[in-house]
Amino acid sequence: MTDVPRLFDRALVRRHQGRALAALPATFLLDRAAEDLGDRLQTVTRGFSRIVDLGTPGAGAADVLAARFAGATVTRIGDVVALRPDRLVEDLEAPALGQECADCVVSLLALQTVNDLPGLLMQIRRALVADGLFIAALAGGDTLKELRACLLEAEVEETGGAAPRIFPFADVRTLGQLLQRAGFALPVVDSETLVVRYGDPLRLLADLRAMGAANALADRSRRPLRRAVLMRALELYRARFADADGRVRATFEIVWLSGWAPHESQQKPLKPGSARVRLADALRQPDYAKPATKSEAP
Repeated sequence: MTDVPRLFDRALVRRHQGRALAALPATFLLDRAAEDLGDRLQTVTRGFSRIVDLGTPGAGAADVLAARFAGATVTRIGDVVALRPDRLVEDLEAPALGQECADCVVSLLALQTVNDLPGLLMQIRRALVADGLFIAALAGGDTLKELRACLLEAEVEETGGAAPRIFPFADVRTLGQLLQRAGFALPVVDSETLVVRYGDPLRLLADLRAMGAANALADRSRRPLRRAVLMRALELYRARFADADGRVRATFEIVWLSGWAPHESQQKPLKPGSARVRLADALRQPDYAKPATKSEAP
């Protein structure tokens, strides 16, 4: 980990999650992700017997997996696995994943706060048996874009500078490249944007705290956010992101990753030049002649 940039204070991430789970957590994003997980697994025709739930807060993913794959052993590994902040397991930076120990690894809304995500994806790939499945949901790059813009502008106005306040979220293209680098076969990345409306942006801030998503950036300011900055940010939010009925919008992007441990039975792309049928013939389209170059005299 010495060469990996330390973006997140992992100990603080665990404390935030433990505090949220021990109180009254806001689970609507996790509930949505668990529901989507169930839908996505319906298209998987093979069964799994050794499944790892990696870092998902709460039991939503484990419940879906147990219902979908009856008789499978679902092992939960992660930061907070119970509704008590003192019941902490290993950090996601270095989970206890043995080589070829699972035929399916699942994670919901946990991996976006891992400092060494490329390294973790490689660990997951090694933990899967051949033809094993990895599927995960992470917060994507458009998440909280409204709040991020308002906080930045308000702090610059009030103090002349800005401290890091919102997590940096990876985009779809970057996450797809990381799957390929980790050695997954048949990688697929897609995203879904959810817009949640609030009567007031203060309710959004309360929900983020109840999700365990308070600021845990390693380079965060250790001084409390000034009241003037917060009030100005809320003013900007209400002015710019309110609908006609006065309710404000908050964007959450959920990016889904899936990939398989390579196996000889999987489909593979043909070698370049090995096609036996022309594309024009396959599409039943006429050939198009190359247009002639037209020159004109000056």
